[in-house]
Amino acid sequence: MGGRWAAGARAARPAAAQQVDLSTGPKVSRPELEQLLQSLAQASEAADSSPAARARTRGQASAVRARLAQGDFHAGDRVLLRVESGEAPADRSVAPAERPIEQQLSDTFSVAPDRTILLPAIGTISLAGVLHAELEAHLTRELGKFIRDPVVHARPLIRIGIVGAVARPGFYAIPADVVLSDALMVAGGPTPDAKVASLRIERAGERLWEGDVLRQAITDGRTLDEMNLRAGDQFVVPSQRGTTGYEALRTVGILLSIPVTIYTLTKIF
Repeated sequence: MGGRWAAGARAARPAAAQQVDLSTGPKVSRPELEQLLQSLAQASEAADSSPAARARTRGQASAVRARLAQGDFHAGDRVLLRVESGEAPADRSVAPAERPIEQQLSDTFSVAPDRTILLPAIGTISLAGVLHAELEAHLTRELGKFIRDPVVHARPLIRIGIVGAVARPGFYAIPADVVLSDALMVAGGPTPDAKVASLRIERAGERLWEGDVLRQAITDGRTLDEMNLRAGDQFVVPSQRGTTGYEALRTVGILLSIPVTIYTLTKIF
């Protein structure tokens, strides 16, 4: 992260009302999430906890439970896929194509509203219930039904908005394992009039992360996945002058970043 982002993070004040707790997002593998869920269940029954604390813990447990059941993929996410050394088995038929199947599958694919991706020569593959950490293993199993011993490289990309006082505001498809500071710099960094200390993350217009909690997450090098971010969430960098064009970007910002996004994706593997 650039020095200006870090300085702004250190100066941030505590959020008045944090919407979620770090405990809902940092564990990205299924065993870790299951262990976290067990710990939250025990905490919710603790006799020395206040009713408010128990209710908050139960809410966090519900969020983790939903993540385990539904997976991490949402409409608008993308999957960056590269397949190597694939070979169609003799007992399975794959539609003929001009290019080798591994070349057709080496591309980016959008996640549909039903949490599926449509792959050429293969068809629809469901990502329902799949965590980001499970993506490569899941696709290796699925493609193995059509290709003998596929070597699969896959990374989940989250469509994140970076708006306000930054050099290139818009929506970007960013790898889920990228740290918050690097994600912010994808948009070119803050403009001279950026009010970095007031940086926040929003979901559907509601403040999700801000203040000291967000500052600490940036300092700790937490990733988008660890913060439980999903498609459509937005980094908002206010301006010292007050007006940043943010409201307009809420509706048209997705159109601004397509060339930048594609350029960025070529550097992921």
